[in-house]
Order: sequence, then C-alpha cells, then structure tokens
Amino acid sequence: MWRLVISLGVIGVVLVVTHGWRQWGALTTREVGLALAAGVMLALHFWSWNTSLRYTSIASSVILVNLQPAIVALLSSVWLRETPSRLQWIGIGVAMLGAAAVAFGGSAGVVSSHTSRPLLGNALALGGAVTAALYYLTGRRLRAKLDLVPYVSLVYGACLVALVMIAFAVSAPLLPQPPSEWGIFAGLAVGPMLLGHTGMNWALGHLPAYVVNITTLGEPVGAILLGALLPGIQEVPTIRVLFGGVIVIAGIVMALPRRGEGS
Repeated sequence: MWRLVISLGVIGVVLVVTHGWRQWGALTTREVGLALAAGVMLALHFWSWNTSLRYTSIASSVILVNLQPAIVALLSSVWLRETPSRLQWIGIGVAMLGAAAVAFGGSAGVVSSHTSRPLLGNALALGGAVTAALYYLTGRRLRAKLDLVPYVSLVYGACLVALVMIAFAVSAPLLPQPPSEWGIFAGLAVGPMLLGHTGMNWALGHLPAYVVNITTLGEPVGAILLGALLPGIQEVPTIRVLFGGVIVIAGIVMALPRRGEGS
C-alpha cells in the first residue's frame, strides 16, 4: 500500500504538469470502469499472491502464479483478437517450464511448519495469476486510447483504494512504521512500481499483452543474480536453478515478436 502512495505522489505531479488528466474526458463510462477494475485486479494480485505464501510452499506459489502467460495468451486470443504464433506458444511453454525448474531448484518445494492449508494457498496463488492476467489484458485494451501517465494514474489510484480496504479488512498494521521500512517502501516504489509496472504498462501500448507478461518470468532470474552478488545475501544458486534460468530466458526470446509483429 505504501509503495502505491509514494508512486502516486510522483505520478500525480507528472499528471498535473502535463495536463494528462484531460484525456480522461474522452473515456466512456465502460472504459473508466475497466481502468478502475484493472487497479482492483492488481491489488487482489498483490494480496492473494503474498498471502498464499502463508499456506503453501514457495515453489507451489511461484509455479501457480507463473501460469499468467498462458492465461494472458488464451484470453488475448478471445478478447483482444491477438493470438500468439506457434513459436510464441512454444516460447511461453518453455519459459513456464524454466520458471518451474527455478522454483524447485531453490529447495523451495517444502512447506514450512506453520503452513497447514496448502489447498487454500494454492487457490490464492492461482487467483494471483488470474487477477494479474486480467490487469495486463485491460492495460493492453486501454493503452490504445490513453497515454501512459493518465492510464496508470487511474489504475494505481484504484489499486491504492482497494489495498487500503483490504488492509483494514485483515487488520494489517499501516502505522507507525520504523524508518527502515520507509526506505524499503521507497525502494519498492522506485523499482518494482515506477520502473517495473509502469514500464510494462508503457510496453502494453506497443506490444501484445502476452509478450509483455511473459517477461515477468525473468524476475526470478534477476533475483537469483542479485541474491548471489549482494553482500549480506550471497546465496549461490544451484546448477538446477541456473539451468532453469537459462530456459526461462530462452523461452522469453522465443516469445518476442519478430520484425513486423506487434503494434
């Protein structure tokens, strides 16, 4: 929630300076509803995926949430009339297999002692995959009509409201927070939110949703490298994890559009 607050503070300044809010007037009621729904889907994705880790193993959670590319590709064909090529379908499958290898290769397949409801955890992780897929598909639909900042302002605003409601519903402690936590919140705002999610929302204006979404499978690969290099962590990945990472990258490359494809 706090990373959304910080991110919207930055985005709000840009929105006002560029007068991007004027584009909202061209939206139909249905399109406004879709943008707000995308924000709610993003909030539910954040909550359900993180909550799943209380009840199921990291491996199970990661594998289920990484079904996103297949869900996005299937729904893109139906809703957006953007169907992956045969090679892209193969690439999506290869990348998902690589992500599974990374998850299990990190010795993450064992459920910790306090997790006693794996079916609930797996359902939450699957819900995280579905809600994320709907978030990306809606972005692809609306970015054709809205520039980046007006679009993410609506979506992130709705996401923030939904997260506040969820926080109150589950009695999550919002304040006070120690200074170290505020540093983490700021880092999450700058990295995963402003650069990560906003960058992918920019890409949705130029590439099919299934292409943009499959790049998220590269996140574990980046995390592996950071974990190995950062002082204080220095977790050396196993050969299986490295092999899985190579497979993920290969699948992503296969799924990328060739010259002349995309928008």
